[in-house]
Amino acid sequence: MIEIRNIKDTFAEGVDAGWKTVHAGELRRDEILECDVVIVGTGAGGGTAAEILTQAGLDVVLIEEGPLRTTRDFRLDERSAYRDLYQEGAARTTKDGSMIILQGRNVGGSTTVNWTSSFRTPEQTLLHWESVHGIKGMQKEQMAPWFDRMEKRLHIGQWTMPANPNNDVIRRGCEQLGWSWESIPRNVNGCWNLGYCGLGCPTNAKQSMLVTTIPEALKRGARLYHRARAEKIIHDGKRATGVLCLGMRQDGVTSTGVTVTVRARHVLLAGGGINNPGLLLRSEVPDPYRTIGKRTMLHPVNAVFAHFDEKIEPWNGAPQSLYSDHFQWKDGPTGSMGFKIEAVPLQPGLASSLLGGHGEELVSQVQALANTNGLLALCRDGFTEDSPGGTVSLRSDGTATVDYPMTDTLRDGLRRGFLAMAELQFAAGAKEVRPHQLGQPWFTRWDAYKQAIQAMPIEKFQTRLGSAHVMGGCAMGSDPANAVADNNGRYMNLDRLSIMDGSLFPTSIGANPQLSIYGMVARLAAMLAAELKPLPVK
Repeated sequence: MIEIRNIKDTFAEGVDAGWKTVHAGELRRDEILECDVVIVGTGAGGGTAAEILTQAGLDVVLIEEGPLRTTRDFRLDERSAYRDLYQEGAARTTKDGSMIILQGRNVGGSTTVNWTSSFRTPEQTLLHWESVHGIKGMQKEQMAPWFDRMEKRLHIGQWTMPANPNNDVIRRGCEQLGWSWESIPRNVNGCWNLGYCGLGCPTNAKQSMLVTTIPEALKRGARLYHRARAEKIIHDGKRATGVLCLGMRQDGVTSTGVTVTVRARHVLLAGGGINNPGLLLRSEVPDPYRTIGKRTMLHPVNAVFAHFDEKIEPWNGAPQSLYSDHFQWKDGPTGSMGFKIEAVPLQPGLASSLLGGHGEELVSQVQALANTNGLLALCRDGFTEDSPGGTVSLRSDGTATVDYPMTDTLRDGLRRGFLAMAELQFAAGAKEVRPHQLGQPWFTRWDAYKQAIQAMPIEKFQTRLGSAHVMGGCAMGSDPANAVADNNGRYMNLDRLSIMDGSLFPTSIGANPQLSIYGMVARLAAMLAAELKPLPVK
């Protein structure tokens, strides 16, 4: 057991020193605020925009539905972390419950709980966006300085420590098979290599928005309201003028009834690919082509688990440090669905939910955890007509949900992913493997596994799917009939309203999205800052 002592909680110290942070659920009366820009969401998009806008001298109010949890609250405890730091207590799913969606809900958003993998947007994706969706200003050369800026800001670089055994399975298998593999850049500074990144970093090493851009914005006078749910955008049908928020109780579900009204010169949405469309729909903003919530991409993920004779201890060490894109672009962007192979870290709580079974079966799975490897195939959705993504709609209580179809293109990608992952694990020396599919046994031979997968039905609820990358829903583009926002992230049908996060992506990107969001939002926020207040952007 690693004991963590004497780690400075700079956020808590800043709050004690007078940073303007308010727990909206504890307010006893309604409040009305005024500012230059109100930002809904404090993740990769909101945090990046907040720093750049405050650097330009603008008055910013940050709205976050989730709680404020800081370094001293992160104690490698799965029970409290999933409850406090994730959307719907880590129980968010697609509308029919067939796919689990792990998405952050806290100050810092998903950057507080992600596994630190940081990729630039693939050039193939950027070219596809330009040629198919008419996106301008975001080609490789144009984005390079923005990526460079954010990589320096967030200490993003190659992970130089040896990969843990869970990740090293990728290297071993790929080298045996002649497949390509690479190391993963990570946004860390002084990492202790604990492996529990998904529960919040207790050492301040992960360079999330919680310890970088949001503190900088607060130092410059930004105000943060947490446990504040953005209920509606205030508008007159022509322009946005603010946001109406509700104070939320500790359960994160029910409102106190107290409101916070933020009147602003500009409204900026950064709540993600499900919550942004949900807020727009609740607000009944003009939507003549009914594009809001369409093309919501999830990078659907399937997995294969393997048992090895040697120790793997998949809970220890950097969660993701190696990957293989061998199957990502084999047939080009618009061919068969490509996928990225990565490792999945397996802390005991997460592992017990993923490995499945109950009673003696579950006990045996957990007892074998030290020798278990997990791989995932991150499917690149949204590039073909038969991969349209999902659609966000509102439940009866006004909360957002996403319906995601199972298509033949996705079935094919999942099946090929099942085959590739197991072949890699066997090549790395696995003694048995099992697909993350109901009713499938452990296989000790590649030929038997291959035959079973080729005949296996790929269907909802049988094929166990997950997602940690919610993108789209407010797609950027040049055609109002197919896009929600223009090339500058501006909502097409309402003035003074911008969107700045992964919900702008018209497809998935084929890689973990945080750096794509950082670079894109840095560019868009700098443009907005220059427009609202023409001061030099530092």
